[in-house]
Amino acid sequence: MDPRPGVTHPGPEVEVWWARTGEGRDEFVEDLDEVERARLAAYVRAADQERFLLGVTMVRRLLGARFSLLPASVRLDRTCPDCGKPHGKVRADGVELSVTHSGELVGVAIADVPVGIDVERVDETLDVDAVARVALAADEVEKLKQYDGIEKARAFTAYWTRREAAVKATGDGLRAEPGPVAGVQVVELATEPDYRAALAVVEIEPPSVKVFSF
Repeated sequence: MDPRPGVTHPGPEVEVWWARTGEGRDEFVEDLDEVERARLAAYVRAADQERFLLGVTMVRRLLGARFSLLPASVRLDRTCPDCGKPHGKVRADGVELSVTHSGELVGVAIADVPVGIDVERVDETLDVDAVARVALAADEVEKLKQYDGIEKARAFTAYWTRREAAVKATGDGLRAEPGPVAGVQVVELATEPDYRAALAVVEIEPPSVKVFSF
């Protein structure tokens, strides 16, 4: 780090790519590996299958373009560090990745530092107070008291996506305690009115985000 006063240090560059369900095609399955095809088949609902397939396809095609590879040739690893099964955060050599999906939106973040992205559709029927007590930090629960109705659901969802993005970036998952995560920069992402989204990087500077449509 440059110690001179007044010198700014630009944060890591992160690409965020968004797609919507309905953009998937049957031929996308051809680029999946054996593990991915098994996961795809395990989903019961067609909507879940579509979101998963679109997310995998985005990762494969974006990395294929970055490294001059065919999408099917991109090697991805989803090994869970706790149990060894292939359901962990997606990883690839030479790049950091994070994938998220909710409702009709699917997002992928790509960076050179550990990164996490999360999007959630705002649920008007959610019992915000009950969930917040176990999912958020005490100060966040207190701040929610100033909201009512749908605005409270939107505020809760914003807090939740920030937390999820942070634990995705660190890889801590459910082991993380609610509240800010040390050494992690979190920013909110602009998205559609019915959704909230956040991006996190394991860095001392906030990220420089470039947003694209897939």
